[in-house]
Amino acid sequence: MTTAADLKAALCRHIDARRDDVVSLLQDFLRIRSVNPPGDMREAADFVSGILDRFGLEHRTVAAREDMPNIISRWNAPYVGRHLVLNGHMDVFPVSDDRLWAGAIKGDRIVGRGASDMKTGTLASILTYCLLYPHRDRLCGALTLTVVSDEQSGGRYGTKFLFDNVADEISGDCCLNGEPSGLGNLRFLEKGTLRFSLSAHGPGGHGGYPHRANNPIQQIVAAVQALYDRYHLKLADMPEEIAAVLRTPESIAAADAILGQGAADNALRITVNAGIIEGGRKATQIPTACTVHVDMRFPFGPDRDRVRGELVALADEFGCVLTVNEDHSYPASGTEPDGEMALILRDNTKALLGIDAPPVCSLGGTDTRYWRWRGIPAIIIGPSPLSMGTDDEHVTIDEAIAVLKLQVMCAIDYLWAPG
Repeated sequence: MTTAADLKAALCRHIDARRDDVVSLLQDFLRIRSVNPPGDMREAADFVSGILDRFGLEHRTVAAREDMPNIISRWNAPYVGRHLVLNGHMDVFPVSDDRLWAGAIKGDRIVGRGASDMKTGTLASILTYCLLYPHRDRLCGALTLTVVSDEQSGGRYGTKFLFDNVADEISGDCCLNGEPSGLGNLRFLEKGTLRFSLSAHGPGGHGGYPHRANNPIQQIVAAVQALYDRYHLKLADMPEEIAAVLRTPESIAAADAILGQGAADNALRITVNAGIIEGGRKATQIPTACTVHVDMRFPFGPDRDRVRGELVALADEFGCVLTVNEDHSYPASGTEPDGEMALILRDNTKALLGIDAPPVCSLGGTDTRYWRWRGIPAIIIGPSPLSMGTDDEHVTIDEAIAVLKLQVMCAIDYLWAPG
């Protein structure tokens, strides 16, 4: 009788035998310029649809905008059981170096925009969905694939749109997501965000006549400094049971090893990042306007709501206008670090890679929050996040293969038919 372990081993051998094909497919995916903004995902969606078509799997498109399609596909096993959802996005950050569109292999790495965030993980979800289909007679329940647009800009036209319109189809009982997480850890928690701008305006004038006009750049600089002074790297007010998990030696070591030294401490703190400042045309001229765009991150707890209320007063204090980006601001989310899928991932990481996967906090956001907010467990299995968004964004070939194997193994364990 075939066991779950037998099927996992057989599919891992199959993946090894098709290793070059997986790499080539990932390179093709990386060469698609699915940048958001502007967010046109039609070419990427055609690529995904083409894979599903080759495996003979039906799928459909659900979209709020023609240029931001979302692909949904589902198959059912012959036995009643649970519903697992695989989720990934197609959109990527802009580039400053067009060489990132080559999807080139350099040594043991595949270099390209999206290699980390998150075409490696998304392709792993697509292939997991396809590879398990011929073996559905040994599984129970259902497997759904969701490949979405617009994650990079908040999800209004992506996963959020799906939950607003077809939630019954894509909620499921558990979600697996391939966002960059790094191998050897369990992302059970991720920070919340506030994305906002502060703008200042004035009549403008000659730089030698500062007595005649306010300087919006000066106002914005002062407001930004106040943001950093009051909030940046301040310890958060977290529930003690969550903080205790993040303070364990195992969690600290894993977070610092995979996310960079200091990541474990960062997970306990509020952070401020002024990412864009726009204003002025000439050094000898008092500008008429200045705007700063800010990203703040908050650990699980009450600080996000408190700070949001305080931002109104801060904007008034410096004569600025506050505008919150509601589409890209959201509370922290989490799932049980000792839940069933969490333990399945830890067991399979140990079996495949020989390493433990202690629970850590993600410092970036993912679409798993839409499941977690509804009390549905959501677990991340993806490559290293350290290069994402850089001009050296990459994934190692071994890492890409491991992400695929782990998604396959975890899906089998979750859907395995007893008896």
